[in-house]
Amino acid sequence: MIRVDDLVHRYGDTVAVDGVDLTVDDGECVIVAGANGSGKTTLVRHFNGLLDPDEGTVSVNGRSVSDHLVAARTAVAMVFQHPEDQLVAATVGADVAFGPENLGLDRDEIDRRVSESLGAVNLDGREDERVDALSGGEVERLAIAGALAMRPDHLVLDEPFTGLDEPARRSVLARLRDLRAEETSLVVVTHDLRDVAELADRVVVLADGEVALDAAPDEAADRLPDLDVRPPC
Repeated sequence: MIRVDDLVHRYGDTVAVDGVDLTVDDGECVIVAGANGSGKTTLVRHFNGLLDPDEGTVSVNGRSVSDHLVAARTAVAMVFQHPEDQLVAATVGADVAFGPENLGLDRDEIDRRVSESLGAVNLDGREDERVDALSGGEVERLAIAGALAMRPDHLVLDEPFTGLDEPARRSVLARLRDLRAEETSLVVVTHDLRDVAELADRVVVLADGEVALDAAPDEAADRLPDLDVRPPC
């Protein structure tokens, strides 16, 4: 479980997240939606300690993120809105292998995870290609593959479908469905629910750093346009 209690985060004098309470249960899929500047990315970056709260607490699997940072980053894998920021190696295969290598896994298991994760995003067979030769959409898929290879308890994706063509979108959605079946919890940050509404248990909408709506997708649908969120249909 990811649990956020009375979280406040400021950038200087600007309050980006203002007293947010949120839980994401094991195996649950939660969409975090809202207009640009509503606090979505700031909120989820607390889940694995990329940001520290100014007030409040965040815990993962019952342990404080600030006190157990390595455990949080092992349990929560994140795909950034700008995925090029998280690439760490020169080649596709080496980049996906980086996380599992740091878990101390044996070579056979690392290779298996690399192959499965690249296949999930339609990059299979391209392990030796250079990262700097990839297109923007391919970089996004590579970042998703790197997160999948960690086999996290919780996967957080920040605007994961930006820049993906239709075959890649279908492939990523299929993998997310598989993860749901495997009881990996998912947090998908977006302002457009069309791709992910079918996966969601809940929609949490932020406005001005506060939770403006927390409801099941069908209950939330009528209120989404008023909160600058594109509904599923």
